[in-house]
Amino acid sequence: MNDSSWGAPPGAGQAGYWGTSERGPVQGAAPAGPAYDAPEAPHTRPMPIVPDVPAYGGDQDDDRGAARLSGPLFSSRPPQSRSHDTPQARPFEAASQNPEPMPDAPPPAPQQKKSAGRDLGAAIGVGVGLGVVIVASLFVVKAVFVGVVAVAVVVGLWELTKRLEERKGINAPLVPLALGGAAMVVAGYVRGAEGAWVAMALTALAVLVWRMTEPPEGYLKDVTAGVFAAFYVPFLATFVAMMLTADDGPWRVLTFLLLTVVSDTGAYAVGWRFGKTKLAPRISPGKTREGLLGAVSFAMVAGALCMQFLIDDGSWWQGLLLGLAVAASATLGDLGESMIKRDLGIKDMGTLLPGHGGIMDRLDSLLPTAPVVWLLLVLFVGSG
Repeated sequence: MNDSSWGAPPGAGQAGYWGTSERGPVQGAAPAGPAYDAPEAPHTRPMPIVPDVPAYGGDQDDDRGAARLSGPLFSSRPPQSRSHDTPQARPFEAASQNPEPMPDAPPPAPQQKKSAGRDLGAAIGVGVGLGVVIVASLFVVKAVFVGVVAVAVVVGLWELTKRLEERKGINAPLVPLALGGAAMVVAGYVRGAEGAWVAMALTALAVLVWRMTEPPEGYLKDVTAGVFAAFYVPFLATFVAMMLTADDGPWRVLTFLLLTVVSDTGAYAVGWRFGKTKLAPRISPGKTREGLLGAVSFAMVAGALCMQFLIDDGSWWQGLLLGLAVAASATLGDLGESMIKRDLGIKDMGTLLPGHGGIMDRLDSLLPTAPVVWLLLVLFVGSG
């Protein structure tokens, strides 16, 4: 590119200033430039190197786009007149000396800390509130506590059947399940294990008959889910009511609740802080082997203390075994419900308890632990 690439200055029509040819200066030639250069004009000047300018996008950056087109290649003045340009008239040079940061560039993301995954404040508040209700009903009037258990069973059945219907199209009959579940808990408290088994059988029969009032399509899967729900929620809960019938029944129930909560807390605390090795990644990716060790350790210590100071004729070594069994059953119960939720494609069974999920999300470790604690306490100190 020759000197004409810089554009035509004022008075460019003077002879011999811009026009050139193979024979020398041409008097009265038209101004030379990209539009007027002859094809045979020699290229005696290299193209200026234009510094890179950050590209801006969007309607709000139109003024930057205009400034970007006002560099040396687009100036209408000759090189001599640009030697005294101000920084405002030389946007490229000003940009290179004082580069403007890109407004759209996001700030660097701060390092993420480990998260509990739930609203911890709400979870603690709800847990304390439930604990107060349970302890108050447990030590004031036993029948009131049985009523609390029955209500929890009915709500848990509603959550379970609702999720089965929403996610799998399974219509387990809720009415016979709710009535039979509440009756099952009361029968366990009044008549013991015999009453619980009879109520369970009658509830299953009621589910079979109730479902016959609807079309036969899906009958088998509906009644199967109904019988499973009757066993999983109310029948296992009857062992809590049966613990209450002993002379030191409130203390047995309190021991059962404390050990389960301490096991869950130990698993959470140790797993959150030290957990690295996954326990069952395909079922519950958040659970670790280190968390399981924390659950066992916490539950065994709590079991020794509870058996020594809360249970009549109990011994600390029995508490160690009881704590170990509770940690195992609570973990299996939690994994079992995680398996159900993973099959259903949900995170929580409900939203009734802020920070916890639903009632079933709190009963998951309690339900399978209840028969374990009831049986071991009967073996260690008797049923009276």
